[in-house]
Amino acid sequence: MSASTSLYRRRRLVNAVAIVLACAAAVFGLAFLAWILWTLLSKGLANLNLALFTQDQPPPLEEGGLRNAIVGSLMMCGMGVLIGTPLGIAAGTWLAEVGNNRRLGTVVRFVNDILLSAPSIVLGLFVYAAFVMQTGGNFSAIGGALALAFIVLPVVVRTTDEMLRLVPVQMREAALSLGVPQWKVTMQVLYRSALPGIVTGILLALARISGETAPLLFTAFGNEFFSLDPTGAMSAVPLVMYKFAGSGYENWERLAWAGALLVTLFVLATSLGARAILLRNKPAHD
Repeated sequence: MSASTSLYRRRRLVNAVAIVLACAAAVFGLAFLAWILWTLLSKGLANLNLALFTQDQPPPLEEGGLRNAIVGSLMMCGMGVLIGTPLGIAAGTWLAEVGNNRRLGTVVRFVNDILLSAPSIVLGLFVYAAFVMQTGGNFSAIGGALALAFIVLPVVVRTTDEMLRLVPVQMREAALSLGVPQWKVTMQVLYRSALPGIVTGILLALARISGETAPLLFTAFGNEFFSLDPTGAMSAVPLVMYKFAGSGYENWERLAWAGALLVTLFVLATSLGARAILLRNKPAHD
């Protein structure tokens, strides 16, 4: 047997073993994912009813819903996106158009990567020290929105930066050669081309913050009653899940499962929406 034949057989054997191990790892992970989803559906689907959306969280041993938590989550996630998105788009635009080949741009990208991978509880503690404590220890929805905005910010910065850098240089040069000011090139040419990717990044950031609990523990704190006051403590679905899941009260545990299913469905719908936007605007290839 020649050396080349032996080497060929050994490579095929190694390749086959690698494929088997990869498939086994995929099946192992998918099996646990299916188990988690089945448990979530079996325990949460039975508790989805109209009262969940029309009644507030109840005391122990009484029936109720999650209206105050659902409204609180929507308010704080919405405010977090409204705060973090403009700043993230502005920073990402500067990185792509001005700081791309500068040392400061490299530093900013490095800091953004750190912020992107920072534990959410650290961001919550930062907002607690920088905002909550400075306002007299007043827990509020604004503080929760600020903590969530710090999670949204690096995602939008990274997405905007990458999407703008993917826009062909010829489009910039063609617009500038016609005498169009730089700001108009950015607003009317670059943003229009990169808009699907930027919107996708915003939706993915929204999906990420919708299930965050740790930052809200130090900022919004939670509220057992219905409230629309952003300057006061406010409830959220993840906070209620955290409180109810291990309470030992059957009605609270059922609401925790229903809340978990709601968050999962929201994340799924948001992720599918982001995927649909990308696929709809993906150029066709022959």
